[in-house]
Amino acid sequence: MELTESGGSTGIALEFPMTTLSSSEDLTGGGKIPRRIRRRLLECKTPSKLTSIQDIEAKLNQASLRRQQFHAWLSNKARRKPKSPSWSSSQDEDLGQRLEAKLHAAEQKRLSIMAEAQMRLAKLDELRQAAKSEVEMRFKSRREELGTKVESRVQKAEVNRMLLLMAHRQRRAAAKERTAQSLLQRMVQERKYKDCVSTAIYQKRAAAERKRMGLLEAEKTRVHAKVMKVRKVAKSVYHQREIERRRMKDRLEDRLQKAKRQRAEYLRQRGNLHTIRVKMHRQGDILSRKLARCWRQFLRSRKTTFALAKEYDALGINEESVKSMQFEQLALRIESAGTLQTVKALLDRLENRLTLSRSANVSSNPSSLDNIDHLLKRLASPKRKSTPSNTIRSRRSRKVASSQGGQDPAKLSRYPVRVVLCAYMILGHPDAVFNGQGEHEKSLAESAAKFTREFELLIKMILYGPTQNTHLDSSPALPSRNFRTQLQSFDAAWCTYVYRFVVWKVKDARSLEEDLVRAACQMELSMMQTCKLTAEGENNLTHDMKAVQKQVTEDQRLLREKVLHLSGDDGVKRMECALSDARSKYYEAKESGSPIVSPVAHILSPDHPSSSASPLSVSTSAERTTSIQGGETPSRIVRSLFKNDALPQPEGLDSSSPSSGANHLGPSNENLITDNELLVNEIIHERHYVVADSLDVSNEGSNAIKAKIKDTMEKAFWNGIAESLKQDEPDYGRIVELVKEVRDELSEMAPHSWKQNIYAAIDLDILSQVMMSGIHDLSYLGKILEFALVTLQKLSAPASEDEMIKSHMKLMDELREISQAGDESNTSFVFAMIKGLRFVLEQIQVYSHKHLLLSCGICSLFMLCQSVHNLFSYLHRL
Repeated sequence: MELTESGGSTGIALEFPMTTLSSSEDLTGGGKIPRRIRRRLLECKTPSKLTSIQDIEAKLNQASLRRQQFHAWLSNKARRKPKSPSWSSSQDEDLGQRLEAKLHAAEQKRLSIMAEAQMRLAKLDELRQAAKSEVEMRFKSRREELGTKVESRVQKAEVNRMLLLMAHRQRRAAAKERTAQSLLQRMVQERKYKDCVSTAIYQKRAAAERKRMGLLEAEKTRVHAKVMKVRKVAKSVYHQREIERRRMKDRLEDRLQKAKRQRAEYLRQRGNLHTIRVKMHRQGDILSRKLARCWRQFLRSRKTTFALAKEYDALGINEESVKSMQFEQLALRIESAGTLQTVKALLDRLENRLTLSRSANVSSNPSSLDNIDHLLKRLASPKRKSTPSNTIRSRRSRKVASSQGGQDPAKLSRYPVRVVLCAYMILGHPDAVFNGQGEHEKSLAESAAKFTREFELLIKMILYGPTQNTHLDSSPALPSRNFRTQLQSFDAAWCTYVYRFVVWKVKDARSLEEDLVRAACQMELSMMQTCKLTAEGENNLTHDMKAVQKQVTEDQRLLREKVLHLSGDDGVKRMECALSDARSKYYEAKESGSPIVSPVAHILSPDHPSSSASPLSVSTSAERTTSIQGGETPSRIVRSLFKNDALPQPEGLDSSSPSSGANHLGPSNENLITDNELLVNEIIHERHYVVADSLDVSNEGSNAIKAKIKDTMEKAFWNGIAESLKQDEPDYGRIVELVKEVRDELSEMAPHSWKQNIYAAIDLDILSQVMMSGIHDLSYLGKILEFALVTLQKLSAPASEDEMIKSHMKLMDELREISQAGDESNTSFVFAMIKGLRFVLEQIQVYSHKHLLLSCGICSLFMLCQSVHNLFSYLHRL
């Protein structure tokens, strides 16, 4: 490197001698070529590292451009200051000429170096191409030689494999024949042994049964004798009391006859009195008898207010009892016919007393009686469409109405009995009735508490009188009340409670209608996705799809009846509009290819206003907005409509969706209602509603619907597993999970000492490896199923052992036929696997059910023995 006079440095030029290489081996050997150049030449042998002439020229052009830029920078660089003032212009010119000469020489040298580099690179490229062609020819020849060798070895290996396979098959057939013979002999011996054992057991059981029947017969005769003795004693006591009662009755009749004769004698002695006075006495006697008869008839038919209040007090429905009582027990007590009849009679009497007391003050205060008919109409159920049975009933009711001669509409009761009793449900169990703690719920709870307090004060005033009411008031400064003032306070509290109850009911009915319509739309979408329906219509529907479509139609009919009962014809119209919108959006999403989103996020749109959400005549717009937007807690309305026992569950109506049915029947962030709210709603609206139905005591119709839904869901579950196994990349995870479930069920039912053997026989790791290998071999899975069935036979009763053995042998024969059919397709393997697993799971379920029934039977037998023992103790004390 040379330094210029100005202090800069010139470029560095290196020159390497270029020797001709005869082959590619010369590039890697020798020490003449530097290591860095040799490494770059070796890297350039690969096709991906080859450098073309265009790349070399581009690099050279870039180097030339950089060099020109450096020269320009160097020429424009600032000069040094002269060291002395004697520096002349001639010396400056000499320095400039020398610098230009050096630059010119450097440029000439650079051009020569560039030419030499281009020639060297061209020669290197020619050598590289020659080496590449030679290597390719050598590679092709070597590959052909190796191919011929491999093919010959493969042929020899195939011949050897066929010979080994034939020998293995012969050995296996011989071993299988020997095993079958030994197994047959063993089965014959075991059958003989079992026959002997079963005969001995049957004889012992017959002897024990005869002995037990003899003991029961003797005990029965002794108990019968004691019962007859008790009946005889009771009958004699009853006869003695009857004789005494008749004697007293005869004595009373004699005294009455004697008094009547004395009165007639007295009247005959006074026969000289005026005839008008006699007539007045006669009429007074007749009127007194008529009044007494009317009073007795009133006591028999309608009873007094005191008697009605006493009967209501005997029911035990008050503030303290409802808080200590469970919700289901309270609902059963409130829904009983006797309770409804007693409370209705008392409320009708209070309404009559209120009307009479207000009519006495109508001149002084004409508007004293609040008109709440518009609120009472809200509490009445909407009209339903007439069915044939309803038409017959309506004709009969018209005849009865025409016979009574009243064409005016029926007057609404001021105190509906179910709404009154709902106040106690709200008071005792507000968390069960309400699904949130909004403003309307709090106000309704406060008004219900105030109403029940006033009602109980009124009942106690009727029973104990106004003088006993002083200890009921919390403040001694309050003035003492009489019956009329307390009745007015009760009616005022009732008006407040009814208003707030109607506001809450409007919101409740709207939420329930939205939930039912949402469930119908979700079932419609699931059915359309499952059946793959298009806008052109139905095409190529299978039997299962038709069954799903039929089941969805039936469920939607039930939901439509619920909506009709809840909101009338307007609610049904809104439901039909929501269903049509769901279908149209589904078809649009399917045509556009976009993901199908549930279109029922807002069911009641502004285009279809709800009739149940219309403004009340006594509520403001702000209150209506709050009442509609109040609830924020999700409900389980769909789960109560489509309830299954074990649903971690596959969706029965949508096989393409994940196996969680509850996720498709209702979003968790919508305004839904709880089962307890449904119970309250049914108690209010249904006049013939039975609480036991809501407590899982269903009738034949609901059982049939549940059975159909369960069958459809089971089919969809197993079809989903079959579809996952028939794919190009089968998913064996669900099969492994089912086998794990079988193992867990067996370990729970079996004794603790069997668990180690169960876990050893059913190894999930080995099963997953066999499944993932892709070999359609049912041998290991068959061993697992056989072990599970044998374990169930050991756990089951001896009476059902023969039946289980027959079903077990039948299943194993079917699986053996499928495996020996020689079908290499995946369909037969999937069918056999699903059939075996389903059979084992059904057997486990049957055993669990029988075990539960046996436990219940043992408990019932124990309770029966305890009751018989108590009866014997009681009879012995007598």
